[in-house]
Amino acid sequence: MAEQLSFDLPARAALGRDDFLVAPSNAVALAMVEQGPWPQGKLALCGPAGSGKTHLAHVWAAQTGGRIVAAGHLGNEDIQTLAEGAVAVEDVPAIAADSAAQDALFHLHNMCLARGHPLLVTGREVPRRWGLSLADLQSRMEGAPAAVLENPDDALLAAVLAKLFADRQVTPRPDVIPYLVGRMERSFCAAQDIVARLDRAALTERRALTRAFVARHLGAEDTEA
Repeated sequence: MAEQLSFDLPARAALGRDDFLVAPSNAVALAMVEQGPWPQGKLALCGPAGSGKTHLAHVWAAQTGGRIVAAGHLGNEDIQTLAEGAVAVEDVPAIAADSAAQDALFHLHNMCLARGHPLLVTGREVPRRWGLSLADLQSRMEGAPAAVLENPDDALLAAVLAKLFADRQVTPRPDVIPYLVGRMERSFCAAQDIVARLDRAALTERRALTRAFVARHLGAEDTEA
């Protein structure tokens, strides 16, 4: 059997606009992110893990010249300088118990809007469920229009799997992705986990990603073609 050559290289996600896979589950959110100016100068981008929030934030930042910062790092940022242009703040719910980071985001929000610079914030849930302890910040986040990314349909899930394998420079056999789509949980997080596990297994065993190999590692029955 011919073996696939595998190299233990870090996955490098392609985050350009042309790399974003458009489907009914994300088309409205994409349009909301790309159109401007936003009502009140801000937008909340929401969706499950792996749904494309970071990818869209990079697309938006490339278009606007904006900066991207993790909410948990805001306490270390110069907010005055950060507010001099467009800003995307990722994973705002992560600072629900971090008063310093919430204070920083509150001031960043007010400065950006006062100066006419757009502010993009992200989280898995819609803002009303972010549970921020700073009431004034929570109310301002709830005032942002929400662009929601949904879980994928089969076509998008297949495309996401293909992209995740490509990011890892791995080429599975043609029947592997349809096989996975028919058996896996319909979520981006599950796709990321499965691709990572299969990549590690293929590297360890120095095997090609065939359907039989995948079936064995998923605990299913299949036979080598």
